[in-house]
Amino acid sequence: MYTTKIAYKLFFILCFFVLLNQGQLNAQIVIGTPNLGFSQACASDTFNTYSTTFVFSPASALNASNQFTIEMSDADGDFSNATVIYTSSPGSITTSPATLSFSLPETTAGENYKIKIKSSAPVASSSGSTTFAAYYKIQDSPFTINNLVATAAYCSGGNYLLTIDNPGSGTNDSPLNYASLTFNWFKETGPTTSVFIAEGASLTVNEEGTYFVETNYGTCTSNSFSNRVTISEVLSGEAEAGISSSLGNPFCPGQGFTTLSTLAGNSYQWFKNGVVIPEATNQMYETNESGTYAVQVDLGNCSATGAIELVSELFDASINVSEENIIEEDEMLSIIITTTAIDPEFEWYLDDELITDATEDYYEASEPGTYRVIASETSGCIASRAFEFEIIEAINPFPDVEKIPNIVSPNGDGFNDTWIIPTKYVNGTNTKVMIMTNRGKIVLQTDNYLNNWPETNLNLTSVNQVFYYVITTPDNDTKKGSITVVR
Repeated sequence: MYTTKIAYKLFFILCFFVLLNQGQLNAQIVIGTPNLGFSQACASDTFNTYSTTFVFSPASALNASNQFTIEMSDADGDFSNATVIYTSSPGSITTSPATLSFSLPETTAGENYKIKIKSSAPVASSSGSTTFAAYYKIQDSPFTINNLVATAAYCSGGNYLLTIDNPGSGTNDSPLNYASLTFNWFKETGPTTSVFIAEGASLTVNEEGTYFVETNYGTCTSNSFSNRVTISEVLSGEAEAGISSSLGNPFCPGQGFTTLSTLAGNSYQWFKNGVVIPEATNQMYETNESGTYAVQVDLGNCSATGAIELVSELFDASINVSEENIIEEDEMLSIIITTTAIDPEFEWYLDDELITDATEDYYEASEPGTYRVIASETSGCIASRAFEFEIIEAINPFPDVEKIPNIVSPNGDGFNDTWIIPTKYVNGTNTKVMIMTNRGKIVLQTDNYLNNWPETNLNLTSVNQVFYYVITTPDNDTKKGSITVVR
């Protein structure tokens, strides 16, 4: 009897452990190796979405709080310091197979990445996927080296340093602005072939040839590459110094100054149209003018010279009036702008105030003042040219004054510069006008006075000097008095 009771107890204990183990088995899942929806991942700011599909079993073992994550290895396929690149919402994935989408971190760069899938409740992990190349192309546009100068030279026995420009000229998108990037230098071996030379942001060259550099995006085809530079060795004499224009040639001055650059050397001297440009002694020179520019470069044991015929795309324009124009009262001046500008626009100003209703290439001006017209090209090379001119109202040499003045101040201020007398005594009246010094010397005698005395410097010996006048009309009406000339 006792033995039977013990047997029953052992049977119940055995059943308990079987049920417990069965529950534990039901709480486990198996996650299959993820299948990649791509062969390589070449991401950028315009595309960075990739997918993977995986199976898991049994689905019934998933806890309601379960989350699936995607981990990505390092560039060598090692998961020791894996990066989580996706995490699902709790309980959002309940059926198998499942497809997840993810994005690459901006620091991704390598040929042997892997991913794996993990669950949180219950905890499980797949094995790693097949390896794949993955790069985030944070910079994917052409860039410049050697300041975009196409040629360079080094003295025999020396070398030449090629560097990636940072920032460079114009709109250069320098990859040196992105710390995670690496670079590969190449030397051309044919029209369409090249050989790898070295890694790094610069390259020391001691062999003639044509060189360029690419951002290292591995097997992901990239637009991040430099211009070509052909380097020659100078055995003796002078080498050819190439010159580049940052805005191209011809260049649009509306974009600002263009930067002329030449090969690197010890010292430089720039010329324009054969004349030395003072203080232009750097590797680069900025200008917005057309002309023939040349440079002399000291390379140490040898030298180099180069020239460029720089042409501006600025449109031609001309104006039909002089810088200074005189009009009579109630007279108008017709101003016409002639230009080759594409889709031109015009702004007219009087004394720095915009004339709002003047928008054509001509204007009828009647007011005295300082005028400025700006002609702008609105298509192609966006640029402007300005013309300034002045309109002066003509001075009436014979104003109708009431009295004969006794003071003259010939200082050129436009006021009281000459002796202006009433119109009944001046030109056309046959009135005799005589002016004498205080010693009786006649300095003016005429019967056709033009209100123009004094016309010349009187060489005054004192601050103020007194002259005397006698005015005699045809009917012998005489006026006498003094004129004080204020110095």
